[in-house]
Amino acid sequence: MAKYRHVHTTFWDDGFVLDLTPEEKYFYLYLMTNNNTTQCGIYELPYRVIEMHTGYNRETVQKLLQRFFEYGKITYNELTKEIMLINWAKYNFINSPKVKKCIEKELFAVKHTPFVKSYVTSLEQLGYSLDTVSILLEVQDEQKELNPSNDNGSIPYQYPIDTPSKVCGEEKQKEKQKEKQKQTADSEIVSQSTVTEEQLIFLTKFYDENIQRASSYICECIERMASENNPALVYEAMKITALHQPNIPMQYTEQILANWRKSFIKNVEQLKAKEEREKKNRQQSSRYSYQKSNSRTEIVPEWFANRNDKDESSIPSAESNNNTIDFEAERQKVLEMLGK
Repeated sequence: MAKYRHVHTTFWDDGFVLDLTPEEKYFYLYLMTNNNTTQCGIYELPYRVIEMHTGYNRETVQKLLQRFFEYGKITYNELTKEIMLINWAKYNFINSPKVKKCIEKELFAVKHTPFVKSYVTSLEQLGYSLDTVSILLEVQDEQKELNPSNDNGSIPYQYPIDTPSKVCGEEKQKEKQKEKQKQTADSEIVSQSTVTEEQLIFLTKFYDENIQRASSYICECIERMASENNPALVYEAMKITALHQPNIPMQYTEQILANWRKSFIKNVEQLKAKEEREKKNRQQSSRYSYQKSNSRTEIVPEWFANRNDKDESSIPSAESNNNTIDFEAERQKVLEMLGK
């Protein structure tokens, strides 16, 4: 079957979509059109794949998924890494034999059974049905009733589905997720309370004058960065961005802040200390390389070192010349001969 997804033209006029931020609209379209989507709207989508496709970090991905979960648009299972688009069947179901067969095949591959039940229920409410999947779910329910688990911890039936432990594990996972969400919300409230209106105005003005025009989307990004990070660090990151002038300045600034978070830098003092350490390391490395270059000795051939000795020995000395030939005596002899 062709691998493409329909997006209705009225999507942009929908009341829910109109109230979304540009970032949320982009993410919502991604959930409906990415390469992992299926005809039934239930598919596996790990965090790492979302990060690779969208360019967001893990924290942003989790926040966006949580938002759409609260909006009632998706459900995400942490154990199986599967996502379900809740209203997918309402707008994308095609009541044809070929499409139904494709959907049944996809539903059989879904690991999280409650997603399948929810999808089949939504189809029944819309007046559609998938007989094969409905019969399969009924058989599974009957087997659970006929083979309940006992207090001794015996396996309920021969199929490799341990429903009680699975449900218990999911409940624990949900509790952990709720606690994590609560901690994240508390930390967001604390961080947001430290950002003043004057700081946002200052950051926005600096970005507008030194980097690029601050549109409404840019203002939202600046506000989000200032709430998630120390506003002074946001200003330092903007100064670096203004110095380098990259093609995508906002993403460049966010990446700088993300790198600082990985290094556990939470304020300007820690940033200055880190820069000072890096400066000292560079100086030490340059000094070491300079000393290493000066300590290099060149190998000189022996014949070159002894060249002067050979030259001196090859030239006869004055004493040796006097011992061998007495030029003055010879001259007198010649003069006497000429005088005679």
